[in-house]
Amino acid sequence: MVDIATSTFGDLVQPFQIETFGLRGRLVRLGGALDTAFENHDYPLPVTALLGEIMALAAVLASGLKYDGVFTLQTQGDGPVTMTVANVTSNGDLRGYARVDEDGQAMESKDAPVPRLLGTGHMAFTVDQGTDTERYQGITELTGDTVSDCARNYFRRSEQLDTAIALAARPGTGAGGAQASALVIQRLPPDAGAVMDQDQYWQQAVILMSSVTTTEMLDETLSPADLLFRLFHQEGVRVFRQRSLRHACRCSRKRVATTLRSFPRAEVEAMAEDGLVTVTCEFCKAPYAFDEGDVARLYAP
Repeated sequence: MVDIATSTFGDLVQPFQIETFGLRGRLVRLGGALDTAFENHDYPLPVTALLGEIMALAAVLASGLKYDGVFTLQTQGDGPVTMTVANVTSNGDLRGYARVDEDGQAMESKDAPVPRLLGTGHMAFTVDQGTDTERYQGITELTGDTVSDCARNYFRRSEQLDTAIALAARPGTGAGGAQASALVIQRLPPDAGAVMDQDQYWQQAVILMSSVTTTEMLDETLSPADLLFRLFHQEGVRVFRQRSLRHACRCSRKRVATTLRSFPRAEVEAMAEDGLVTVTCEFCKAPYAFDEGDVARLYAP
């Protein structure tokens, strides 16, 4: 990932370490990347906030992994938001979308977002490093009131590193201004220098982190370093070089053609309307049209 500019919010990953506790973490902030991801969609504001949290969670989890490819966080449920997908590439390209079955009553309700919007279902985490490598996938039920509850449930059950997560999002308006933030701390494995023999260190760090407010996480006047200092200064917090994130859709005519070619020709031809097979990217809404000659060339030997 490329070093980011010195903006106090923006689209970034801020890695850090809590010195006394021997813990590492990352703070993610998303601003303009969300506005670009949402601009061609007419999401209700509660869906925009939900998808903002999911994209921030995907970014903060991906930033803690060593991979060369695509990290995907996906939810599927029986609520009015039947699916969400967020992708983060190893070089910081981010995109996301939500599939919504309109339910005005659910959108206006003040009930907890996961049971209200996502319903019953699952959350999946996938790392795809290409055709020559094995995909890694973890799945957890949508258990809890919030997206962060679901993520914490996954880490508790997966026997991975102890992980604490905080998420916040602001939906913005039709003119933009959406924001989302994610904060994660994790225990280091013993061979990486973590202090593992005193659970009190971990518990104290979680208590300190739990004091962070949504207002603080989304405060444009509070730099990432200042926010982390406010939370952990007594224990010594060291920030590392920021890394940039950006909205970028990976769709292309070539990718769409490859997908169409994977279906029987008769099925693709049956999709035609007025002589055109049109495929619209669910992430960015870019349309790709194929006429009869284009379809014939897809199946040419």
